[in-house]
Amino acid sequence: MTINCKGNLIDLSHPKVMGILNITPDSFYDGGAYKNETAILDQVKKMLSEGATFIDVGAYSSRPGAAHVSEEEELKRILPVIRLLVQKFPNILISVDTFRSKIAQECVLAGAAMINDISGGSMDPKMFQTVANLQVPYIVMHMLGTPQNMQKNPVYESVTHELISFFADKIHQLHVLKVNDVLIDVGFGFGKTLAHNFELLKNLALFKNLEAPILIGVSRKSMLYRTLDISAQEALNATTSANTIALLNGANILRVHDVKEAVEAVKIVAQIR
Repeated sequence: MTINCKGNLIDLSHPKVMGILNITPDSFYDGGAYKNETAILDQVKKMLSEGATFIDVGAYSSRPGAAHVSEEEELKRILPVIRLLVQKFPNILISVDTFRSKIAQECVLAGAAMINDISGGSMDPKMFQTVANLQVPYIVMHMLGTPQNMQKNPVYESVTHELISFFADKIHQLHVLKVNDVLIDVGFGFGKTLAHNFELLKNLALFKNLEAPILIGVSRKSMLYRTLDISAQEALNATTSANTIALLNGANILRVHDVKEAVEAVKIVAQIR
């Protein structure tokens, strides 16, 4: 199972780690931590040295109830960072965390390698065609509603079956447009209750039937810290536990704040494969 990133074939049959770089002032865990070039470069250098294959750069906070950010503001935040990282780390594989086709296009043209869309194409009707034109890997995430309202009252008859159907439809639409590399992300915490999140983690192996690489993002999320009645800052051990369960159930990419611990989880699970 491989994806093509800027001419590099990345083998996802051996799980990879994606490090998170939030350049937002209000992200739930690390908001405002990376405000200047030095802080950004130090963090990315650290994540790459610890074994991250991808760096996911986001400039629009998608935490529940987050403030809406204009397209102009998002572009102003993210584009200089993409250019900086490509200049300083020429071989870096950057994933752009955006639901806007214009942002995606500008960032890929500036050197990003893939697109990570929390809306799975539902918040910008031009996104799928843009991805097809750019011919880059595309991560389809499931979200019920928008970041502003997704956690108000999420209801499903069967969250697992509804998401499998959702992804099957999205994958079909993208394949028709000749998008070759489609990845899926069930969207833990994006319009899901605690019970929904843990049901999806338990049933993750069922999503292998879609024959698309699975990315999971549970890093320090509320499904973990609320379950344990701790803070996001205290949720590293819980994150490693959830990542390990996900790897055993077929996850191909772990999207995390803490790269070293995720890489260690991948290595341990590899020993029992």
